Amino acid sequence: MPRLHSWRYFFSAAVFGLVGVLIFWRAFALQTGAQAEAFIDQSKFYSRLYTTIYPPRGEIYDRNGSLLAGNRTVYEVGVNLASLRGEAPKAIALALSSLVGADYNRVLELIAYGQENSLVYVVLADYILPEKVNLLRNYNAEREPSEGRACSNDPALIALECRQHLARSYPEFDLASNVLGFVNQDNYGNFGVEQQYQDLLAGVPESIWVPTDPNQAEVLPNIPGGASLVLTLDREIQTMVEDVLDEHILLSGAESATAIVMDPRNGEILAMTSTPRLDLNNYQTYTELYDGDRPYNRAVGQVYEPGSIFKVITVAAAFDMGVSYPEQVYPDKGVFSHGGITVRNWNGAAWGDQTILGCMQHSLNVCLADLAVNKVGAEKFYEYVEAFGFGRPTGVDMANEQLGSLRTPAVAGWYPSDLVTNSFGQGLAVTPMQMVMSVSAFVNDGKMAIPHIVKAVVQDGSQYSLSPQYAGAPISAETARTMTNMLADSLEYESSLAMVPGYRLAGKTGTAQIPTPNGTYDPNQTNTSFIGWGPVDDPRFIVFVWIERPESSIWASEVAAPAFADIVERLVVLMNIPPDNQRLAQGQGD
Repeated sequence: MPRLHSWRYFFSAAVFGLVGVLIFWRAFALQTGAQAEAFIDQSKFYSRLYTTIYPPRGEIYDRNGSLLAGNRTVYEVGVNLASLRGEAPKAIALALSSLVGADYNRVLELIAYGQENSLVYVVLADYILPEKVNLLRNYNAEREPSEGRACSNDPALIALECRQHLARSYPEFDLASNVLGFVNQDNYGNFGVEQQYQDLLAGVPESIWVPTDPNQAEVLPNIPGGASLVLTLDREIQTMVEDVLDEHILLSGAESATAIVMDPRNGEILAMTSTPRLDLNNYQTYTELYDGDRPYNRAVGQVYEPGSIFKVITVAAAFDMGVSYPEQVYPDKGVFSHGGITVRNWNGAAWGDQTILGCMQHSLNVCLADLAVNKVGAEKFYEYVEAFGFGRPTGVDMANEQLGSLRTPAVAGWYPSDLVTNSFGQGLAVTPMQMVMSVSAFVNDGKMAIPHIVKAVVQDGSQYSLSPQYAGAPISAETARTMTNMLADSLEYESSLAMVPGYRLAGKTGTAQIPTPNGTYDPNQTNTSFIGWGPVDDPRFIVFVWIERPESSIWASEVAAPAFADIVERLVVLMNIPPDNQRLAQGQGD
């Protein structure tokens, strides 16, 4: 090698050596210097997603363990934007629109938005059922099905990811839908039990950074699930009541119907329904069924003027005060005037001398108005009405309970005429649940059982049963027995269509004209209802039926009473209650 050029080689070697040292120093500086932490944080950011993990929602069962609300696996379909190549967005949009029902243009918009905003991952569709995800996994017939989080076996769809999670599921579709309510995609309960017990069912969600690498799934926290509920409902009784109501809506041409079955001894609701009912797995149709002011559950969410079934409250107050008794004779003249109004009986006739039992049997407005005005008096009448729970919530553990409407002498706008109309159930508004709770006093020695829908809570492997609660005793046990026996005699004397062979029942019909917006009443539109209980010697159930605006007849005795009988006829079988003569022979009655 010529000596003249050797220094050049040494110089080049030195320069390259220095560059190597500088590169090594820079790499070392990047890994240990101030910028190192920024790069590490940035790499962590792009390798994780900040998300909220929701624990499994607690399940809901009927009293016998039948599942009414559970959870099922669904999928979120998203795209890893870093893996997108070429025409992949169009291929993805086409696959999702054809296989899972996503909107083609919307998918492209979401991908474009993610790219413009330098996002790592974008959700394209959610709540996709497993069978549709399987279509994606087998999209390319020439390749093996995809596995893990990969959504498809097609190379054009390699950027798609499928992430499974839980969604609410209702295996009975619309059964007890008015009671259960539903859960939306935000994991929040709407209406009924799902809303009332939202915090308990949902558990406590946790927001964390989740690795995008599925191999690191083991680092995810194990969040305890929400509590499960055991309801007081009996699935078989609930199904039967819904079927009977549907039959009678068709028979009567009614607008809608509501029914409640409750155990008067402890307030347990065995069945509750109203129409319409919603397929809870397709809750998006809610707005189609419940337009305007139509309540989701009429049993607790709608008030109405009860009509003659409210007469039991007026008579109970008179009996409890000792100012009247079943055999007391009242000379019915067919007309009664007080407070500037005049009322007549339902058929406009005078019925002559009638006992109070006869007044109830024939449902005479004149008799009840006179009793309220001249025997009970306004002050005591409203004391009893409030003691029976009207004008305030019952405390039932259901969302959206209404208070009803009640004017008293202590409230501005009350007139003496209100006492007249209120005595036979017009001019005030109640909920069906208030009516049921008030009547429970007649079959529970004067005490009112607070209605409830949850029987027990199951959490952390333990079951916590809820104890019955009572809302006071508006009447004495003696008055309660007198009322029950009188109302049982009333049904028997009139050969009511509410009677069921073999069982002695007590109850009362209610036919109420419906108020119009201009302050009058429509004589051709009525609310027909019936409330009854039995067996009289050992009450096991209260059944309330309300049929709105029937077309076949405006009278509760011809519409609501037969529906009550059909429910009770099946109910005694489902509850295994033998006929009276068999029970008494076996010593099962009082």
